Amino acid sequence: MSSDQVILRSFNSSDIDSLSELLNNKKIWDQLRDYLPHPYSREDAEQYINSKAKEKPILTFAVEMDNKLIGNISLKPQKDIHRHSAELGYWIGEPYWGNGYAPLAIQKIVTYGFQELKLSRIFATVMENNPGSMKALTKSWFKLEGISKKVLLRMTDT
Repeated sequence: MSSDQVILRSFNSSDIDSLSELLNNKKIWDQLRDYLPHPYSREDAEQYINSKAKEKPILTFAVEMDNKLIGNISLKPQKDIHRHSAELGYWIGEPYWGNGYAPLAIQKIVTYGFQELKLSRIFATVMENNPGSMKALTKSWFKLEGISKKVLLRMTDT
């Protein structure tokens, strides 16, 4: 598969239904941050897309394949002495897992982060029960720097 087949683009209102359908999936929700609501409604998708439309520079992208929304990828710039670093976050919809789309999207946003945003470092954290995400990162130039045990606690775990 060519990297040209995976496109990173801004979200738009035509993505609302696809975004809500893909993200209303507990398997994806289990691997993301607590601020993501579950169930994920059409209204949640609309609010998210509207909030990302204001980004300057663009930090959040729709991941598209064959004119279909298949996921989301973003960079979250850090602050203070870490201001030249950004955290990478991403997800791919379950129907598209195992096809190599995540590494292609990661490689594109990493290139964007270094070339366009002039970042010095891009890092990612992965839930310990998500080996697929770890594999996508290692296929995309990331190196394992450490494993933090029992550091992540979901709101539902309390």
